[in-house]
Amino acid sequence: MRQPSVPARRVAAVSVSLVVAAGAVACGPKDSGAQGAGGDSKPRKGGVLSVLNAQPQQDFDPARLYTSGGGNIPSLVFRTLTTRHRANGAAGAKVVPDLATDTGRPNKDATVWTYTLKKGLKFEDGTPITSADVKYGVERSFAPELSGGAPYLRDWLTGAADYQGPYKDKKGLSAIETPDSRTLVFHLNKPEGEFPLLATQTQFTPVPKSKDTGTKYENHPVSSGPYKVIRNENDGERLLLERNPAWSAATDSERKAYPDRIDVRSGLDSSVINQRLSASQGADAAAVTTDTNLGPAELAKTTSDSQLAARVGTGHFGYTNYLAFNPKIKPFDDVKVRQAISYAVDRSSVVNAAGGSALAEPATTFLPNQKSFGYTPYDLFPAGASGAPAKARELLKEAGYAHGLTITLTHSNSKDFETSPEIATAVQDALKKAGITVRLQGLEDNDYKDKIHSVKTEPGLFLAHWGADWPSGGPFLAPIFDGRQIVKDGANFNTGLLNDPSVNSEIDAINKLTDLDAAAKRWGALDEKIGAQALTVPLFHPVYKRLYGKDVKNIVISDWTGVLDVSQVAVK
Repeated sequence: MRQPSVPARRVAAVSVSLVVAAGAVACGPKDSGAQGAGGDSKPRKGGVLSVLNAQPQQDFDPARLYTSGGGNIPSLVFRTLTTRHRANGAAGAKVVPDLATDTGRPNKDATVWTYTLKKGLKFEDGTPITSADVKYGVERSFAPELSGGAPYLRDWLTGAADYQGPYKDKKGLSAIETPDSRTLVFHLNKPEGEFPLLATQTQFTPVPKSKDTGTKYENHPVSSGPYKVIRNENDGERLLLERNPAWSAATDSERKAYPDRIDVRSGLDSSVINQRLSASQGADAAAVTTDTNLGPAELAKTTSDSQLAARVGTGHFGYTNYLAFNPKIKPFDDVKVRQAISYAVDRSSVVNAAGGSALAEPATTFLPNQKSFGYTPYDLFPAGASGAPAKARELLKEAGYAHGLTITLTHSNSKDFETSPEIATAVQDALKKAGITVRLQGLEDNDYKDKIHSVKTEPGLFLAHWGADWPSGGPFLAPIFDGRQIVKDGANFNTGLLNDPSVNSEIDAINKLTDLDAAAKRWGALDEKIGAQALTVPLFHPVYKRLYGKDVKNIVISDWTGVLDVSQVAVK
């Protein structure tokens, strides 16, 4: 699970320029769909696509990448057992086969998953991709020297907790069987109905053992996708990709691979990126960004220009910004105080502080408002658009604070909209109307993260955020509310320190379901049940607004990533 950061990792703490919330997808005033921009209705192969990003594509090794995120760049080179469907909006939140013939075949209790590889799969050098290559790719992701990837496999695979990777343990993982060159069987230590979603992550990328160069593999990873790495400068500051001639569209229905080359330039200032995309001159006419949002002022400028407005892609990603309570600290140990703050919050002012309604949507549920997460509308402490201070005062009086109280709100001093001083000030102003004096404690970003993610130092009230590793309620609710995931001597994300047996058992029960639609409904019901304990105050879901060059075509933005999918883009 993660709080999307820069670069995307666990504790992904991304600024609004990197994240997004839920809903429909649009591309400027009209949905570009398969038509895209540029006037020509049919995308064609050829040309060079430029990607202008603020954050480097660091650690370009499938073992070290947290997901297939990074603005979709890794998925151009690394194919996995399953992948996300490359479609606009909600349709893009579905998991589909990639290297495998299907999304996986579970046994009765979802503790064993079997996959069969497609025929005709090849690496960039023309050698066949086998089940042993996929197994080895998974195994090397356990190596300490290749740390950085998602932690699920260590938790889910039988006997994998202490495995140190193939460089130290030549026996390999017994939890993964390869009975033949096309079959993989994964043995799990508990039921996991969402294993097909996990199998989209880059740890499931095949790696030929004979070509593994350890920590240097990122310089020239062996491609299984439509593009191969030609150059990797300064650990992802510039990444140059060109066609992989061994890749076959016959085995890959998801990636279109229109451009001949893709040139990824990173480490750029966000304002420079938006200026270049706005001007759309020379090579920048065929450029996109996968990590740089338009700010409020920039968005106002583009909105007033019809030609620019037609080149703004809008995306939504499963992400929630919220107030977090530590109920072990007074006065937040009293549920009435937590409820009072929930009623007092003015979401309109918070949304304005986050950049306005175009860049943030008010939230009253912890789960993002997308079907795939199991979104169930509820508002247990209805504050309206501008807060309900009278109701808050009433609850404070019942809690013994008839004359109000003074509390501290911890936040980051970084420029991120999510945890910024502006958001904190909006909360401070709203609570003042209810008789609550809020002292603001602004910390440098690293100090802030260290403080809020330690059980020993977690403050009573702080700004927090959480993003999805895949579009489901599981990676949203379990890390934050499963009592068994409380980490006492490390990075802890269960901010409310909740350890409710009924919640824990329901999480286990839902994890057994392989029907993801049925599971989603139960995640939604669990969200509402937990919400009644007022351990968080959902504030808003951020929204991506991103420019693309005038010669860019075939814009696809799914609810899985919320960003323009470079595997679909064509250039003039």
